[in-house]
Amino acid sequence: MKKMRQLFQYVLSLLTLLFITSCSKSSDDNSSGSTVTSVTDIDGNVYNAITIGNQVWMTENLKTTHYRNGDAIIELTATDFDDWDKITSGGWTSYNDNPATNIPIYGRLYNWRAVNDSRGLAPAGWHIPSDSEWKTLIAFLGNTAVAGGKMKSASTLWISPNTDATNSSGFSAIPGGYRHYNGTFTGIGEQAYWWSSTERNSDYSYYYTIFNNYAVANQNNNKKNDLMSIRCVKD
Repeated sequence: MKKMRQLFQYVLSLLTLLFITSCSKSSDDNSSGSTVTSVTDIDGNVYNAITIGNQVWMTENLKTTHYRNGDAIIELTATDFDDWDKITSGGWTSYNDNPATNIPIYGRLYNWRAVNDSRGLAPAGWHIPSDSEWKTLIAFLGNTAVAGGKMKSASTLWISPNTDATNSSGFSAIPGGYRHYNGTFTGIGEQAYWWSSTERNSDYSYYYTIFNNYAVANQNNNKKNDLMSIRCVKD
């Protein structure tokens, strides 16, 4: 009888251990099996993040209004774009100058001068991805021809057709558009734009974009005073 009781206790302990392990795995893994974590910026905004290959990426666009050292980032409004070529500091804006509606969904749009500011735009322990880090992500997802589909969310925020959108990477891209250096807006619902930290020359820097009607993820370059979304990658 004593041996039977010991055997029963051993089996019960083993089953309990298996149950705990199973629960821990399901809470830590997303549908693609990648580890999920989070990061908090200086304003207290919390972002989900995900491991893709050997990189850890935010799955949401940046929203902060302060650099890492606590200094405020300048808000750029319609009047600032009358002399767009004179803007030499980092700045942010909201799509259609409608922060209440668009920032909670799409995050803020930043010029490249904010990206490059030595005070740090990304949360501590994170940084704005370089051109080569974007290329590493895209290569891991197959290539430029298919990576966009694997990065796009299946959300109705994307205008139909949301071609080949599987979000199998967990990147959860949404179409936040961008603001041109002359103050005009374009692309919401159709395109997502993110800066890299890599400049092409004194006037232009590289960015990456995906589209509603293609599966591609493209590299391009634009004026540093254009304003785009930001995704951060873990140091």
